[in-house]
Amino acid sequence: MRKARNYRAGTIHAHAIDSHALAGNLLGDPTRREVPVYVPAGHSGKGLPLLVDLVGFTAGGPVHVAWKNFGENVPERLDRLIGAEGMPPVVVAFPDCFTRLGGNQYINSEAVGRWEDFLVDEVVTDIEARFQCGGSGRRGVFGKSSGGYGAIVHALRRSDVWSAAACHSGDLDFAICYMGAVFDTVRLLGKHDRSIETFIARFEAAPKKTDADLHALMTLAMAATYDPAPSAFLGIRLPVDLETGTLIAERWRHWLDWDPVRLVDGLGDNLKRLKALYIDCGTEDQYNLIFGARQLHRKLTARGIAHRYEEFPDNHTGIDYRMDESLPFLAKALSA
Repeated sequence: MRKARNYRAGTIHAHAIDSHALAGNLLGDPTRREVPVYVPAGHSGKGLPLLVDLVGFTAGGPVHVAWKNFGENVPERLDRLIGAEGMPPVVVAFPDCFTRLGGNQYINSEAVGRWEDFLVDEVVTDIEARFQCGGSGRRGVFGKSSGGYGAIVHALRRSDVWSAAACHSGDLDFAICYMGAVFDTVRLLGKHDRSIETFIARFEAAPKKTDADLHALMTLAMAATYDPAPSAFLGIRLPVDLETGTLIAERWRHWLDWDPVRLVDGLGDNLKRLKALYIDCGTEDQYNLIFGARQLHRKLTARGIAHRYEEFPDNHTGIDYRMDESLPFLAKALSA
């Protein structure tokens, strides 16, 4: 439902990519991916910066272009911001990166698939060629939650590709944001013969998915992403003993190797190449992501890495309104 009807509507172009990067993923997920593309009113896309939207867990990119009750979807938000001259015009791609395990962290995994390669080598390349947008120094990535994680990790690892990034309430400090969920998942697996395969089979067959089951699936997805085990069912193993809960140090270390709060120690200088870096988090975030955000902010400040950091009085849910802050910030930097 459009919040502001007095601005011209941009065009959503239906688009799809047949991915080579995702071929052979252990989850058996499809390699043909929908990638709707927003082009603002009065433009063909030529010469405009490109933004790529990475959505949170349990969602796929197309959800952000769907009708939304009591608010705006992302294209309607863009129509308003661009129409009111609050931000320069940009092309925005919404890739569908949903997986059998419920979502994505947007990095390469032997189990989940080569999602970093898909985004960088296929989505960016394909969209730029078709719409003649983006290009060196004119690409940005943004997202919330798992998408926020993807955005900051891409900024750290691929500043040769991205020149701006926004991380809304991203997964930061894994010991704080994941470990409690790991033990919740172990307890739940106890009801399924301590078998990941049995749990997933029952989950997929269930006529209704519970919140507890969805959170457990998310934890299993993290395990398949950060510490894939190709010989295990769907490549999943947890970093603890399923009976005693004893931490398996080597497996947990593999998770920590992907924690942005730690990655910045080795890759932080890459962020100095960005034109804009935006990080925010709600002070009431129920996944305790605010603490990782503060740690990252402190480390970036200590290293002299330019960034815009904000906290706001809200939790993890329903915070799309924060794009009113981040999208103009990214677009202005990329258009300069």
